[in-house]
Amino acid sequence: MKTIAACIEEIVMSSPFLEEGLSRQIINYSALAQDLNRTVSEMLRKPVKDGAIMMALRRYQQPMSLENSGRFSKIFKNLGDITVRSNLSDFTFQNSNTLINSHVQVLERISSNHQIFYAFTRGMLESNIIISTSERASILKAFKSETQLGLQDNLSAISIYLPKGNSKISGLYYQIFKRLAWDKISLYEVVSTTNEFTIVVEDDVVDKAFSVIKRLKD
Repeated sequence: MKTIAACIEEIVMSSPFLEEGLSRQIINYSALAQDLNRTVSEMLRKPVKDGAIMMALRRYQQPMSLENSGRFSKIFKNLGDITVRSNLSDFTFQNSNTLINSHVQVLERISSNHQIFYAFTRGMLESNIIISTSERASILKAFKSETQLGLQDNLSAISIYLPKGNSKISGLYYQIFKRLAWDKISLYEVVSTTNEFTIVVEDDVVDKAFSVIKRLKD
């Protein structure tokens, strides 16, 4: 049977703003309990008293990622270079048996030009290509026989070089996403390799997003 504490944990974990506020003890528990009463009552399918919700909020155990914020400060100071690439386009194509052939055409074209930004991601049903907008026409030509599901221009990518062993650090990506969410920055795409993490945003927020990422190292 679901408890009030379980409901509170579910609500707080889905909101980085609430989680941060509770961890800093800057939230009025009484006011928050009243605000959450309807949601918790609906989740439990029965009326709940504000006092019970307030008690659950006070007993809420913050995740280790917040408890060890000092540890993350040290990790972020060891972040590598931060690079920005602008004038990017994002293409989405439906997966097919011939899609890889189109992909090969693109790789052959750009393999000798290291100035071109290129990222390819294949999902279960669709694939994405993020590439310098200068190659827009060549992409449309190479994939002319494929089903195009989407196209977005005016994008920029911010790449962060992560410290070695980052895959063993729980909550690292969460901390980055949380900071961006606090500044109301929407991510268009996220691409990562073992030691490199790239966010793709629309051009009008790239400066703001860069500032947020840079502050991680301060």
